[in-house]
Amino acid sequence: MENYTIVIFILAVMIGLSAIADKIKLPYPVLLIVAGIAVGFTPQIPDIELNPEIVFLIFLPPLLYDAAFNISFQTFKTNSSTIGTLAIGLVFITTCGIAVTAHYMIPGMTWPLSFVLGAVLSATDAVAAMSITKGLGLTHNTNTILEGESLVNDASALVAYRFAVAAVTGTAFVFWKASLQFIMLMAGGFVVGVVMGKILAFIIKRVHTNSLVTISFMLLMPFVTYLVAEDLHVSGVIAVVILGLSIARFSSKVFPDTLKKQSKSIWDIIIFLLNGLIFILIGLQFPYVIKSIKSSQVLPYIGYAFIITVIALLLRMARVFLQRINLRRAFQKGKGKITEDALLDMKNSLIISWSGMRGIVSLAIAIGLPATLADSSPFPERHAIIFISVVVVLFTLIGQGLTLPWIVKRLKTD
Repeated sequence: MENYTIVIFILAVMIGLSAIADKIKLPYPVLLIVAGIAVGFTPQIPDIELNPEIVFLIFLPPLLYDAAFNISFQTFKTNSSTIGTLAIGLVFITTCGIAVTAHYMIPGMTWPLSFVLGAVLSATDAVAAMSITKGLGLTHNTNTILEGESLVNDASALVAYRFAVAAVTGTAFVFWKASLQFIMLMAGGFVVGVVMGKILAFIIKRVHTNSLVTISFMLLMPFVTYLVAEDLHVSGVIAVVILGLSIARFSSKVFPDTLKKQSKSIWDIIIFLLNGLIFILIGLQFPYVIKSIKSSQVLPYIGYAFIITVIALLLRMARVFLQRINLRRAFQKGKGKITEDALLDMKNSLIISWSGMRGIVSLAIAIGLPATLADSSPFPERHAIIFISVVVVLFTLIGQGLTLPWIVKRLKTD
């Protein structure tokens, strides 16, 4: 009953603050995170520990599905080179960059532990990117690149994370096996997504005259798809994304306008509540994890987190601008399938670079670190990794979240 009361209280705070954020022209994720931190330090509020499995099951499927459902498939295809570069290549570059920084900067961080931290913070967050850039008037291409990257990169980050944790626990790392497993996870997720999409399309064809039943099936299927994929040990993230993309194409032919409006209204409410809860929960984690760190280590760890944030941002900027050059060269040579619409200009390259916020996935996989190793000894530096991860998430969401609207406005006036 106590937990029920807390959830209701958090929802009420979230809805009220979202309305205030609109009035004061502040990105609502930033306001909700700050409120979450403040609520977390309130003595009457018990510690709220996130369960990673619940985060992945309750939050990820509907949010990923909604984003994939609303993304333009044609624009996604046009920008597939940039999306793939950021969602796969940049994830592993960032993992390595953060690992090298952490190993030489943070006492006690062995190479395997450094790669765990790098993997935790390697992927940008779909929810954060879309929530903060919403209403900024970004181009359709830029929005699609950011959403497309965030939809796919969770799978890459989770693969990097699994291998890094395996290295800490003493499992040998074999590059070709890791590469094969990554391909199998992605391909398996793709197949599951396609199959579940076909099943949902088959059902909807026969019940689409009943709007409540149709919408209910569409609400249920992302969760079913995610569970099926995870039970088959393939990527649930990719499966849900493919489901969303396939049903988006199908629904445009079958759904009447009234059903589209009903469906959109229901999904908008669900996504609004889930988004708000996520940012409140991110804020609530800071007071919780700070208690696990010695007071003398808090400031140094915050300093390490700031440096890691800067390194991740610089790596992202370098990769985005290198991609801009590569696209232009490929277009000029007339090789490949690079069209003029796929090219990046200077302004959009800067916006994409600055939009690399971390979020709920980084938090969930950090908190999901095993407490003990195979021999029952404690997982080394677990509290340090979780604390630094939470602070980096806060730095990116608050720092980049507050400055991104200003950067977009300045670039528009130049």
